[in-house]
Amino acid sequence: MADLHRSVFQYQKQDRGDEALRKRLRDLANERRRFGCRRLGILLAREGFEVNHKKLFRLYREESLAVRRRRSRKRALGTQRPILVPDLANQRWSLDFVSDAFEDGQRFRVLCIVDDCTREALATVVDRSLSGARMTRELDNLIRRRGQPDMIVSDNGTESKRCADHTVWA
Repeated sequence: MADLHRSVFQYQKQDRGDEALRKRLRDLANERRRFGCRRLGILLAREGFEVNHKKLFRLYREESLAVRRRRSRKRALGTQRPILVPDLANQRWSLDFVSDAFEDGQRFRVLCIVDDCTREALATVVDRSLSGARMTRELDNLIRRRGQPDMIVSDNGTESKRCADHTVWA
């Protein structure tokens, strides 16, 4: 070997037999569809495969593997009714909560009740905390003064869910 000129001697590439690694990579990718190349590499390392991350990424690409996208949730059919624009005052009221903070960091909340036809602000209640009972009391007072609307609409947030007598006005 010492008498051999370096231009004559060439490296003979050895086939390392990556078929077992490729097969296991494909199997793991099918089992764990949301796992990418890095997480699959961790699983392979736990099983005893010693593979460089660059080689693993090359095999991952050669096998045309990719993280499968999740489908978006299907919405229930038939649960939405078209929202009609009210023609008359007192036909539909909307409730909404707004939050803000003072300069010193104290938070306060505002309950806004609006007539959807006239866009008139029927009531604006400001306090540091507004409970469901307080919301009920304010709506009862407003109904006594203005009469009951045909419909009351809210965004079904946590405030309106705490309201005990929410079904009374609907």
